[in-house]
Amino acid sequence: MSELAEDESVPGRPREFIQSLERGLAIIRAFGPHAPEQTVTELAAKTALTRATARRFLITLIELGYVETDGRTFRLTPRVLELGYSFLSGLGFPDVALPHLERLVARVDESSEASVLDGDDIVYVARVPSTAVMTIAVNVGGRMPAHATSMGKVLLASLTDAELESYLEHAALTRYLPRTVTDRDELRAQLMEVRAVGYAVVDQELEEGLVAVAAPVRTRGGRVIGAINLSTHVARRSADSVRAELVEPLLATARAIEADLAGMG
Repeated sequence: MSELAEDESVPGRPREFIQSLERGLAIIRAFGPHAPEQTVTELAAKTALTRATARRFLITLIELGYVETDGRTFRLTPRVLELGYSFLSGLGFPDVALPHLERLVARVDESSEASVLDGDDIVYVARVPSTAVMTIAVNVGGRMPAHATSMGKVLLASLTDAELESYLEHAALTRYLPRTVTDRDELRAQLMEVRAVGYAVVDQELEEGLVAVAAPVRTRGGRVIGAINLSTHVARRSADSVRAELVEPLLATARAIEADLAGMG
């Protein structure tokens, strides 16, 4: 049976679904900050492929310039950035948000980021660091769990009730620190509060000492397309001082970004 015929017969998938493409993308997604270099055996185990099949996909990705090898281990090349750039360049939101985030950081001297929701994670699409040194490593294109981040809570709160219930049913709510909210009822209640007040504060749920506040960014029609945040260390500002000192400038920046986005339409 050809691969195309096999792809067309995948249960629960459309007839046009190409399983080989899904498998190739699974190989790419198997790499990450904690596993930048891997063997064929490791990649096969992560993607539930046979070793021979994983090797075929790796050889193809090497020929296309997305993977390189030293003969034993494999790693992604910078060319994979092209895959995300097409999305980011057409998004509009990061380019519009960036100068506003720069002015916000200059005003409050705390780091600021912008993100969008992708599945159960947030993906960073813009970042402006402050002069303060933060231990958490955040890069454009990086991913963080939505349930443990301020921007994630804002974006989850923007989901419809049905979408939110679906998320709560399937999401793996990992506990990173004692304060990480992992109880589904507690998280639901927290997100309802975020909806009501229009912002979210996270106090050391993802990293020890990290406090952050986030606000949604909406289109002219009211749809939330992303979120922006300010992040600091508890030694610089407590969660209470973040609420008192950073919420107002953050919300003002979100409104300014929304006005620019509306002007583009």
